[in-house]
Amino acid sequence: MDYLEKNRNTWNQRTLYHLQSDFYDLEGFMKGATSLKDIELGLLGEVAGKTILHLQCHFGQDTLSLARLGAKVTGVDLSDIAIYSAESLAIQMDLLTPQFICSDVYDLNLNQQFDLVFTSYGVIGWLPDLDRWAEVIARHLKPGGRLVFAEFHPVVWMFDSHFRYVQYSYFNTEAIEETTQGTYADPDAPITTDSVGWNHSLGEVLSSLIGQGLQIDFFQEYDYSPYDCFAETVEVEPGKFRIRHLDAKIPMVFALQATKPKAVEGYAASENV
Repeated sequence: MDYLEKNRNTWNQRTLYHLQSDFYDLEGFMKGATSLKDIELGLLGEVAGKTILHLQCHFGQDTLSLARLGAKVTGVDLSDIAIYSAESLAIQMDLLTPQFICSDVYDLNLNQQFDLVFTSYGVIGWLPDLDRWAEVIARHLKPGGRLVFAEFHPVVWMFDSHFRYVQYSYFNTEAIEETTQGTYADPDAPITTDSVGWNHSLGEVLSSLIGQGLQIDFFQEYDYSPYDCFAETVEVEPGKFRIRHLDAKIPMVFALQATKPKAVEGYAASENV
């Protein structure tokens, strides 16, 4: 089984439990709560009327949150069960504008360019090659369009699951194969999943985007996670979680904004994908 099929199977299994979990609070979401966090909301700005490509959207909560704000959003995910669930939620919410596509990121080649590409939290670790990721982003951005990206910091992925010792390289040196009991959203879920992932340094992230001609306009690191999805966490402020015994000593999230210039070699302003 190749890594795509293994990871698709993992996310298909996880989605069934995520939909029922307190972590994703689907009941509160359906009543109007947004799933978007302050970090990305500050970078996204006003999205009403804008076209947005949301990569690795899981079962679509952030996609649907953006649609509620008036954006015209296309969500993409590898998991067919997640995409089916996202489409079902859109129907239940009477949202007509979101479009959902089941696809590997690398295979995505839409006949459209977008005002924004958005992707967040636990996404690039499933991709072996960030140069190919960045190429997909650049190809789908309009000249002058922006990438908004929030992600868990690569330092977090160096540690063992209880943050007691450094287990993995900071750099993308090898595929990491894991077998997991339960899921971050429901540790007691009666599932065992096999997955393949990769660590990516900040240098690799930034170099991949710069290599596609994108200009980095904003970059920031944060000493907390907006999600309580790790072991050994403590909530230091409402919606801000740290590893209890590490306090504010490690970065847990980074966020960036990158812009596709209006005139870049190979990406003329009049270009159609």
